[in-house]
Amino acid sequence: MYKIAFVTFGCKVNQYETECMRALFLENGFAAAEKALSADAVVINSCTVTASGDSRTLTALRKLRKALPDAVIALTGCYPQANREEAEKLTEADIIIGTKDRSSIVGLVKACLEKRSRVVNISDYSADDVFEPLRCTKFDNNTRAFVKIQDGCNQFCSYCMIPFARGRCRSKPMDLLYDEVKAIAAGGVKEIVLSGINLAFYGREFDRDLADAVELCANTKGVERIRLGSLEPEMMSGALLRRLAAVPQFCPQFHLSLQSGCEKTLRNMNRKYTAAEYLALTEHIRGIFPECSFTTDVMVGFPQETEADHRESVDFVKKTGFSKVHVFRFSRRSGTKADKMDGQIADSVKSQRWQEMTAAAEETREGYLRSLVGRTVPVLFERENSTEFHHGYAPDYTLIKIYRKFPEKSLRNQIRSVIIEEYGHDCCFGSLVTDAY
Repeated sequence: MYKIAFVTFGCKVNQYETECMRALFLENGFAAAEKALSADAVVINSCTVTASGDSRTLTALRKLRKALPDAVIALTGCYPQANREEAEKLTEADIIIGTKDRSSIVGLVKACLEKRSRVVNISDYSADDVFEPLRCTKFDNNTRAFVKIQDGCNQFCSYCMIPFARGRCRSKPMDLLYDEVKAIAAGGVKEIVLSGINLAFYGREFDRDLADAVELCANTKGVERIRLGSLEPEMMSGALLRRLAAVPQFCPQFHLSLQSGCEKTLRNMNRKYTAAEYLALTEHIRGIFPECSFTTDVMVGFPQETEADHRESVDFVKKTGFSKVHVFRFSRRSGTKADKMDGQIADSVKSQRWQEMTAAAEETREGYLRSLVGRTVPVLFERENSTEFHHGYAPDYTLIKIYRKFPEKSLRNQIRSVIIEEYGHDCCFGSLVTDAY
């Protein structure tokens, strides 16, 4: 029996796709290797959002080839799809495919194990592509499952490779979604996280929207929580928000992609909203969901970003009051408009701005956590940390820790009411409203 291992980089969609491929291999007679170095075949699922993502992929590929000279190594994901010419030259990989036709990978690996013939098969996307029906119903974490329901992007932001790596928007049909969520919930998973490349565009091809997917999950036996992945602000209509508010299982944590709080920079990025519109949206959402949280991504060092532009973005982050911000530096990607823009920012300036934006993000994070003290929240417990803490998440995705009074007892996969008593650097601490286990 051949042993298979996986190395995954990038977003939750990539992680989901890796789990789907893992399931396909196990269903077709492979065994899971405990470590990559003991595997007969290794699949690298790559990311190409940033240059550092490319670097991590290539480093992993070369290290694995050196350590496993006789193993079959398959490279898949966004890097080869968006960088075909460079990927085809990577002789360290025996199999190279992109982000299409993932279900073919088992057959390709089997054939390569038997015949040792190299395969490069990167299919182009077309306008009439449909959603590839991958599915995964078993997860190592039995409390929360990511379910990919959307792929592709039509936005073409000036800095982004994703439309080239993922094609145009397409959505998982509702019947396939129901079957997958039903099977996941039957396995004991209580929280479903709907994810996608441009999630807010879900269902447009068949006259549906994101609320339809949420309502479907809510009507599936065993689903007690529903959470959303990253969202584009311009797609969050009042009608959609009102429907979400009517779903008891919906968790009001909104990851609204910002990228910059500066109006000029947003225009240069080809984002489809203004900073003022973004702020108005957060205020509108808070009116509907009083105990919601906002997380986001912010880029620093975009071409032509002046010191004043950077300061405008920093001030916006502070004013909006995010619970968490992922700060990253602009990364030039060949083939994008931003790569050829005048006014490229020096790396040293990017680093300084990253430090300043990160400090602002940490300030808002601390303020948000402080505001939670005294609140009672339902927590879905996921794991224990040795014998000291139970770990779980509130609906707003705040990490909650409570001390373990009975080390032999577990709260895993239980939803319990917790009163928050203090906050820490990246979490809150509390106590069960009732100590009964």
